[in-house]
Amino acid sequence: MASTQKNLSQHSEKNIQDISGKKFALIVSEWNEEVTESLFQGAMETLLKNGAIKGNIIRKNVPGSFELTLGAQWMAQEEEIDAVICLGCVIQGETKHFDFICDAVANGITNVGIKYNKPVIFGVLTPDNQKQALDRAGGKHGNKGDEAAITAVKMLGF
Repeated sequence: MASTQKNLSQHSEKNIQDISGKKFALIVSEWNEEVTESLFQGAMETLLKNGAIKGNIIRKNVPGSFELTLGAQWMAQEEEIDAVICLGCVIQGETKHFDFICDAVANGITNVGIKYNKPVIFGVLTPDNQKQALDRAGGKHGNKGDEAAITAVKMLGF
């Protein structure tokens, strides 16, 4: 979690293995595109910096964060995919819609990982407003995309 004490882009180097032979799927929500594109760039840069081969990284777009779960399932069922990274942003609104979407996405992504026994990473921002989202998508709190990518790398080294 990003805070004034912890930057999303900082991480320990423990449990990082050679990922040059690993294949990653990045599922990116088109909703809140300014934020999700930055999350994607952060994840991509982190994977490449840690040894992933660009040709082994597949990007798939989905309309919104709710659809990340099904997109993740479609990619996780592919045997050659080693890890799936889901990137999205759901900003708090005036209705309970936020709560329903966030709960469904978190549970859905968790269940896909369990079902396919591979890392399926929750890289979804759930801020109160656009400023908080941008602060966590390459702003003053780092980039949740970096954190999601390094989480996938570390889980592959588990």
